[in-house]
Amino acid sequence: MDKKNQKTNNEPLVKPLRIAQIAPLWMSVPPKNYGGSELIVSLLSEELVLSGHDVTLFASGDSITNANLHPIVNQCVTDAMSQGHAYEYQHYANMAMATAIMQSDEFDIVHAHLGCSYVPFYSHKKGNMLHTIHIPLSIDDQWVLDHCNSDASLAMISKFQAAAIPNSFIGNSRVVHHGIDFECYEFSEQEGEYLLFLGRMGPQKSPLHAIEIAKAAGIPLVLAGEPQNAVEKQYFENKIKPHIDKKNITHVGPVNHKQKNLLLKKAAVLLFPIQRPEAFGLVMIEAMACGTPVLGWDRASVVEIVDQGKTGFYSDSLEKLVALVPSTITLNRLNVRQTAMKRFSHKRMVADYFDIYQSLIQLQ
Repeated sequence: MDKKNQKTNNEPLVKPLRIAQIAPLWMSVPPKNYGGSELIVSLLSEELVLSGHDVTLFASGDSITNANLHPIVNQCVTDAMSQGHAYEYQHYANMAMATAIMQSDEFDIVHAHLGCSYVPFYSHKKGNMLHTIHIPLSIDDQWVLDHCNSDASLAMISKFQAAAIPNSFIGNSRVVHHGIDFECYEFSEQEGEYLLFLGRMGPQKSPLHAIEIAKAAGIPLVLAGEPQNAVEKQYFENKIKPHIDKKNITHVGPVNHKQKNLLLKKAAVLLFPIQRPEAFGLVMIEAMACGTPVLGWDRASVVEIVDQGKTGFYSDSLEKLVALVPSTITLNRLNVRQTAMKRFSHKRMVADYFDIYQSLIQLQ
């Protein structure tokens, strides 16, 4: 008997599936630094391989995986663009989708992570394609969904995000919250030394509000991340840089996983003062994995991810957030991690997706 496919609870064996994962090509899988969607694709692919499934990953050639890697481009598009080897992203994503569709007879399930603009494209095998949408729906995304076949299957990453899909897709969509491998994050029971902001240095993430909260609370703040486009660079220069004194407000720039892990475990609180819709917010559960509670605005996905009074707090004004800093710091860090682990383990995420795969296969 093939033990790798045997369930420990003596349930019937699960038939191995042939699964294609189409990753975004902006970053490698897994990403070296920033790249939440690519991290999710990596965790999903690796766990499926570990469970005995035959997984093919359509991604950039600099990806590292135990799945069968089908490289669409030699290096991720972000690096190619920085070196002048690429200028447009869409061409490469189009090729990834077209390649997977042409090979769809080889797979039981094709799982695309490229966004709403690819939902109109189908394999000819009804029911074997799933689209996970990783960002909030724009008016263009909503237009596409309004004008394409509602038989397409969608996975949304939060209830907030799912609320924007057309009613015609409700029967063919399901919310699957992201998950992470908690073993990759170091827990610390010690009360942290500083407040932390970790993310893009742009107005949508609002590091400026993080600075205002830290100053009002009288606690040092560490900013990790960098601006990623011209608008964010101008915002950083004008709004953020003048506050950086390397004592009360410190900016450490972009961080890799090891650096991020260290920053999170030593932080007293992760500040998440987003100002625009966010489909999920992976950094919140990364903080919780280290035992660090989260303090954020009560908008978008924050109210789904943060368990009020258990893993953090959220509120609707800057003044209330400042007042909540002491209560957030004193939350039991072990309880923060354990509560988050029950909800946001990558194994739970993979099990949710596998349930969808099985239901889609029954439609074929």
